[in-house]
Amino acid sequence: MEKRHDYVLWFEECDLESIPIVGGKNASLGELLKANIPVPPGFAVTTKAYNLFLEQGNIKKEIFKILKGIKADDVESGKKASIAIRALIESTNVSDDLQDYIGEFYRRLSKKCNVPAVPVAVRSSATAEDLPGASFAGQQDTFLWIRGVDDIFKHVKKCWSSLFTARAIYYRAKMGFDHELVEISVGVQKMANAWTAGVMFTLNPATGDRSTIAIDANFGFGESVVSGECTPDNFIINKITDEIIKKSISHKTILYTRDPESHCVVKQNVPDERTDIQCVVDKDAIALAKIGKRIEEHYGKPMDIEWAIDKDTPGKAKIMILQSRPETVWSSKKVEPVMKARSSALAHICAGLVAGKKVN
Repeated sequence: MEKRHDYVLWFEECDLESIPIVGGKNASLGELLKANIPVPPGFAVTTKAYNLFLEQGNIKKEIFKILKGIKADDVESGKKASIAIRALIESTNVSDDLQDYIGEFYRRLSKKCNVPAVPVAVRSSATAEDLPGASFAGQQDTFLWIRGVDDIFKHVKKCWSSLFTARAIYYRAKMGFDHELVEISVGVQKMANAWTAGVMFTLNPATGDRSTIAIDANFGFGESVVSGECTPDNFIINKITDEIIKKSISHKTILYTRDPESHCVVKQNVPDERTDIQCVVDKDAIALAKIGKRIEEHYGKPMDIEWAIDKDTPGKAKIMILQSRPETVWSSKKVEPVMKARSSALAHICAGLVAGKKVN
């Protein structure tokens, strides 16, 4: 085995310069930690570990031989290739030395969290995802509430194989990305036991207004919001005054949470008494928005952020940031002023009064 930095890095050791070896997602988690943003602890299994696995398993040539048979305009050929490649990766053994090495980091993470066999999210982090101008986000897999060394290896391999989903293969072919140049890292991150979770944009995704922050939230893990399976509660918060200027509380019917017996993620109905109440109190929504502003300031651009409020801290909301990536839809458009220029501060206040707006 080569030196430690070739195969596994703690998130604290990652930053945006690490993208070639830890991918966009893991690099971003390292950047967040550098900006003192609350992030659950974890580590990145690097692209070098992925390449070592391919070499030791003698499957690299076979993978790219299968990919050569794909026609860009033939979706069916991409599906067949995906099934063959994923089966090949998932049935190939990880070498004992690499298993021992990754396993040691998992044991150290469990010790750091003071939880034996700490439950983790195992997340794909491809080297071309989360980059402005490309929409790779969501093409690779994420697995929640994984416990124990054997399950870690099983799901790390599933993440590696998800580099070759039919959707990812088709997208790379369509966009002209060379399959051999896109590699994958895997993040292993302490699971946030979310009471409520969702996404936050440091602009309004409906209008592009950069003076506001938009938060979507639902009970349980954020997967119900990210996947679009629920209609989340929505908060629009003014970046300057830190006030909630619009709030929409939806009828929430489903959530994802942990089954206490199987320790697996399960989909459940929201209890009747909670379906129509807001899942994030105003104070926490404002605290989230303040963290969003710090993240945007650190990156210098509008951001798309996944977050959770951890229920393992009774009586005190523990906001955790799970992922952060540059917002790609509005960021590429020309910024227009959100209101007309006024000749003076008094003119601005008078205009607000005429429009019936609150003036502080």
